[in-house]
Amino acid sequence: MRSPRPRFARPSLVVTAALALAAVAGCGGGSSTTGGGSAAAPGGGAFTPPKIEALKSLGPGEGQVNLVAWAGYAEDGSNDPKVDWVHPFEKATGCTVNTKTAGTSDEMVNLMKTGEYDAVSASGDASLRLIASGTVAPVNTDLVPNYKDVFEGLKLKPWNSVNGVAYGIPHGRGANLLMWRTDTVKQAPDSWGVVFDPNSPYKGKVTAYDSPIYIADAALYLMSAKPELGIKDPYALDDKQLQAAVDLLKQQKQNIGEYWSDYTKAVQSFKSGDTVVGTTWQVIANLVEADKAPVKTTLPKEGSTGWSDTWMVAAKAKHPNCAYKWLDWIISPKANAQVAEWFGEAPSNAKACEQTSDKSFCDTYHATDEEYFSKVHYWTTPIAQCLDGRTDVKCTDYSEWTRAWTEIKG
Repeated sequence: MRSPRPRFARPSLVVTAALALAAVAGCGGGSSTTGGGSAAAPGGGAFTPPKIEALKSLGPGEGQVNLVAWAGYAEDGSNDPKVDWVHPFEKATGCTVNTKTAGTSDEMVNLMKTGEYDAVSASGDASLRLIASGTVAPVNTDLVPNYKDVFEGLKLKPWNSVNGVAYGIPHGRGANLLMWRTDTVKQAPDSWGVVFDPNSPYKGKVTAYDSPIYIADAALYLMSAKPELGIKDPYALDDKQLQAAVDLLKQQKQNIGEYWSDYTKAVQSFKSGDTVVGTTWQVIANLVEADKAPVKTTLPKEGSTGWSDTWMVAAKAKHPNCAYKWLDWIISPKANAQVAEWFGEAPSNAKACEQTSDKSFCDTYHATDEEYFSKVHYWTTPIAQCLDGRTDVKCTDYSEWTRAWTEIKG
């Protein structure tokens, strides 16, 4: 298999207390339990966003579109002449693309609130904030022809819809996996327990993702390891549940060699043997394997956390027609295949798998495996209104998670 070597990987998710509190106070986007979950939380939990109309029909393009995007999502050949889906879009539509690359979800939210941008590739920890603040509008999927070929497992989910109304177009998805060096970890693990074992034989050589969102990984493990805690959704933790996750992560810290957010450092650490087991992405595994390091990966029996990004349109977009044309283009089979391979994630369009240069790419990234992705709990923003539908308790929000992560790392 040809190993993809993308220039970019997913940025670290660090959400500040002020934004987490101010932008989504009192709102809840439904259950975020699994990739196969419903768009509304059982027993309630949905919120009422500002009343904003979706575009009813497409008109002629306005000549340009201003995007806020993750690095690697709007490539124009400047990083690699062979990697360019922007110029073909401009030629086909007459819409010049102006891209502002954002490094964090906070930056994306702030940029969109300036009113200067038409569309954004929002992650699950930003999408609800953008909806709740009225910054983005519902999306009329009838105006996005390629939407019909998007995997059903990505449509109308808690991070891209509210009450059955779509607020964006799915871009792609990926899972946070467990990886180990087979020359050191002799017995193949099938559980996240291997990274949380207080008596780990791999002390100093365990790794974990460096972000407050990693608290959800601990919560996910505790869902089955300590069912008496009653955790139903790793992003909906009351005070007691959060404390249990924090205690587990403090215990784990004694065995951590290094936390990572830069995927290139994770690659090097596994290659050198400084790390022998821990959280990874499929693209990291591909690169480590390409350099002949003995590693394997698995989606543990507890499931995993993961991400699914969404292209959203500004409520006051100055160039809405070009924005819609971009949404349709970026999920068209060829462009979606290009961005998936460059970035290192599963595409959202089922027909993209026919267009990848590596014909085994979609198998490697489990693009068509809905059973696989049904075990993935996609990143979303923890808020005070419990995302699991509970109304008799207040859940902890991301500002509390951020403080807890600082405490965990010391």
